[in-house]
Amino acid sequence: QVQLVDSGGGSVQAGGSLRLSCAPSRSLFTLDVLAWYRQAPGKQREVVMTIEVGGATHYADSVKGRFTFSRDTTKNIMYLQMNDLKPEDTGVYSCNVQVRSSRTFRGDYWGQGTQVTVLS
Repeated sequence: QVQLVDSGGGSVQAGGSLRLSCAPSRSLFTLDVLAWYRQAPGKQREVVMTIEVGGATHYADSVKGRFTFSRDTTKNIMYLQMNDLKPEDTGVYSCNVQVRSSRTFRGDYWGQGTQVTVLS
């Protein structure tokens, strides 16, 4: 099992910034895919960004140039820096990790979610 604790959400005016954090219970080096998802009210969950163990990174078109993934391996935390926020970015953001290389921990794990509200 991998536990994830995400945090950093809040309410912000349009054009503002927030930085989300996600702390996994296992080393980032053991996780094969790191990702952020969001779910807007009344909509299905959608991927915000993913990064694979080989470095391949994907951002949703709607956040390209505004959101940036990073990680601090000394603190074992992954981040999502969100700039120039728009009302349509409102939703519950959840970190996600996938473990493929370990038979013991193989699986898909989710944080509990953190609310982001962007005011117009």
